[in-house]
Amino acid sequence: MYTIELQAEELQLLRSALRSYLQAFGHNEADLVQAAKKVMLKLPEVVDSKAG
Repeated sequence: MYTIELQAEELQLLRSALRSYLQAFGHNEADLVQAAKKVMLKLPEVVDSKAG
């Protein structure tokens, strides 16, 4: 297991990159789509530190 620390902006960038990655694959890459979705489920929700 690996642990990395991300700033809110970096987390948003990672989420956006994974979404783009998922959109690039079709039905022939089901294993890659499933793996990317599992990674996204592990990511915490982005907390807007500028709010309030």
